[in-house]
Amino acid sequence: MAFMHFDKSIKIIEEIEIERYKSKKLYLTDTLGYVLAEDIITDHNSPAFLTSAMDGYAVKHKDLELGRLLISSINPAGDELKESVEHGKCIKTFTGSLMPDGADTLIPIENVTVEGDEIIINEPVPCGFSVREVGENYHDGQKLIAKGTKIDFADIGVMASLNIVSPLVYEKPRVAILSTGSELLELGEKQTSDAQIRSSNNYILEAIIKKYDGEPQQLGCIGDDKESILESVELGLDQSDIVVTTGGVSVGDFDFVKDVIVELGCEVLFKGVRVKPGQHIMVAKKGDKFIIALPGFAYSATVTALLYLVPLIAKLQQGKCGLRVVEGTLLEAFNKRHKKAEFTACNIMLENGNYTVDFRGKKQGTSAILTNMLGSTALLVTSEEDISKEVGDKVQVLSFL
Repeated sequence: MAFMHFDKSIKIIEEIEIERYKSKKLYLTDTLGYVLAEDIITDHNSPAFLTSAMDGYAVKHKDLELGRLLISSINPAGDELKESVEHGKCIKTFTGSLMPDGADTLIPIENVTVEGDEIIINEPVPCGFSVREVGENYHDGQKLIAKGTKIDFADIGVMASLNIVSPLVYEKPRVAILSTGSELLELGEKQTSDAQIRSSNNYILEAIIKKYDGEPQQLGCIGDDKESILESVELGLDQSDIVVTTGGVSVGDFDFVKDVIVELGCEVLFKGVRVKPGQHIMVAKKGDKFIIALPGFAYSATVTALLYLVPLIAKLQQGKCGLRVVEGTLLEAFNKRHKKAEFTACNIMLENGNYTVDFRGKKQGTSAILTNMLGSTALLVTSEEDISKEVGDKVQVLSFL
């Protein structure tokens, strides 16, 4: 079996074309973490009129040289004041109030002394001081938030100021999770044989899916029975956008997942990648639905889910992948052991604005050591063309913190 170069497999994921993206309108405060499916464009200036930025007195700037001004009126926020500022007079004006006609400056309360119905100018201010210009915040017709933006608290605040009650967002992809293996036990299930092991893959996958903006659906653990696997994968395809499986995709006598995918009429995008951990990976599609078949070992399943599942979740909602590659400096040597793309668990630290990398406490062994992912862990990235690294070398690190 010929295995594909890792870079080619990633390119295939990146070049997938989605025929129809799913979107829906959500009430504004429910959109946190969703991806916008429309541009947010303003339909007015903000502020629409000259507005006070502080509590103080609206004046004609040239009148400040008089030293003393008559308070002719009060201008609370929210009121429509009809009176204008005349020569030698001022109007008491509050934060957020419209600036009265005739005024070009707001002198703060702290800069004056009030005597009866007059103010004494203690400290003059420049012309235009503390006056918000029309459109200071945004102008009519301005694109404030682009389609494809993951909505955060500031986006919600801005949309509220535009009276956008229910923005259009992409639906978070539904991801069905299926772990295969007759040896697997669910949480809380009693062990009856030494050959049984506790399933962790389906739970860590659920956590990854939640963290990276998908909606997980647990299909449970399925034994190594072809008919049961076929039925479960078919169900997953029917009710979700992505089916992710662990186990059953290698070359063993009971590895039926790869056969089931073909029998269901899916288009296989690739099968087998020169990557460590992983290697036995299969990605297929049926319309705008996908199956990602991952290895069964816990560490392998976790790493390959980050590499393939997370970007696909983002692609289905036209968002940006939540993972990022940063540059770090090695604090200890790294021995390149395989002519494959390797993703090696490492510790990453930020020191004086720079990332440093070491392998303290990380065990070498099989692809089942899930505990290597604990702590401030990232993945050291080396391509199959790379060689061993020395202390002080700059390296690429995949961060998911």
